[in-house]
Amino acid sequence: MRDFLQRLYRFEPGELAYLIPLCLILLCNSFAMQLSDVVAVSGILSEGGSNTILIVWTVDMLLILLMTSLQALIVDRVNRLALIRWMLLGLAAMYVILRLLFLLKGFQWFNYAFLFILADQQWLLFPLFFWVLANDLFNPSAARRLFPLIGGIGFIGQILGLIFAAWAPDIFTRLGISIEEVLLLNVSIYVIAFLVSYLGLHPDKLRKIKQKPETVKETLAEGWDFVRGVPSFRYLTMGILAMSIALTIIEFRFLTVTQQIYSDVGSYQQFYSFYQLGMTIAALAIQTFLTGLIINRMGLKNVFLILPIAMVAGAAGMLALPYAAISNIGGMVLPKLTKITIDESGQKSFQALVPEERRGRVSIFIDSYLDAVGTIIGCIVTGLVVYMGLLFSFNLDFYIYLAMGLIAALFALWAISRMRVTYDSSLLNWRLKRRSRRGLTSVLNKLDL
Repeated sequence: MRDFLQRLYRFEPGELAYLIPLCLILLCNSFAMQLSDVVAVSGILSEGGSNTILIVWTVDMLLILLMTSLQALIVDRVNRLALIRWMLLGLAAMYVILRLLFLLKGFQWFNYAFLFILADQQWLLFPLFFWVLANDLFNPSAARRLFPLIGGIGFIGQILGLIFAAWAPDIFTRLGISIEEVLLLNVSIYVIAFLVSYLGLHPDKLRKIKQKPETVKETLAEGWDFVRGVPSFRYLTMGILAMSIALTIIEFRFLTVTQQIYSDVGSYQQFYSFYQLGMTIAALAIQTFLTGLIINRMGLKNVFLILPIAMVAGAAGMLALPYAAISNIGGMVLPKLTKITIDESGQKSFQALVPEERRGRVSIFIDSYLDAVGTIIGCIVTGLVVYMGLLFSFNLDFYIYLAMGLIAALFALWAISRMRVTYDSSLLNWRLKRRSRRGLTSVLNKLDL
């Protein structure tokens, strides 16, 4: 096995000394994050019902907007290795605090909501800091060879976390242990990860890189000015915002129906673990074997039609069969799988059109701000419909918010269609021109999409 890996990744002297600690740290974090997410969602739905998830999502997205605004300011001003170490210790401390909070009776829903928000913020911040640190430890050539291996280890951590989350309710019940004890498991995982970072990674090996930090105002202004000035990006932005609204509504309906089927925390945790495990494995298979083929065959501008079509189909299926488990699970899986595989890859390829000096700000604007704002809007719209349904004892309120989700998906389909129309002309926009020693070169000559 070692000889096979050596031939595949061509390890150079000294690389394994930093590769192994990085892989272990990412493995620990991926396991703990996935476990926390499953336990948190199951607990929120069991303790507070599906309606309360709208509140949690809204608070979570507001925090993501805040943290996205601060991340560029943090990552370029603090030693990356010290940042990772403090983050690992901080996560261990947060899980200790959470476990103590669970000892207080009457705050169970709040504690699960806290756990969900903590796990989601990890999804946002930890990969950013981790991969920046990895880039500082390896040169670009080594990064191209080794980063796929590190990312694969992270994927293994997610799978192991989901498998453990599925088995944990039965195991803990037999042992007479409450499910909240997984928090102490997470504490031990992050302590181990900290020790690995302390013993295996050394600051003297970090490459010294000077970067100009981007302020929140610069990021927002640059991102907004770019998407407003390039027609294809403007329509894509409208489509992404509408799809975030639609997906929020679809996911809320999915959680509502499945929570009615699996009403206690243990059974829902098992269901949600297997659902996430199936999604993860399917996403890996699609990403490995189909995504590149689909993008090459359809062309980049046509690929973006797949997600809004999937959302229209998902919302329509939920409307047609609102009580059937298969229509609600299928209505969630179809757009979600499309989003995390084909659509995300297409977006990254599309953002490659943006010149390097603008790409970071435009990417943050599109990937973080738009998704968060769309989710908040979706939560507010759905919450108002649910509230009015409760106020007037109207039990068919789901028809209204699902119809709104369908309208949002149809609007996204229109916006993406307009993006396709303006795609070719947008490539000639001056904002897409790169600086070059040999003069300005057309993006059409640099990309083979």
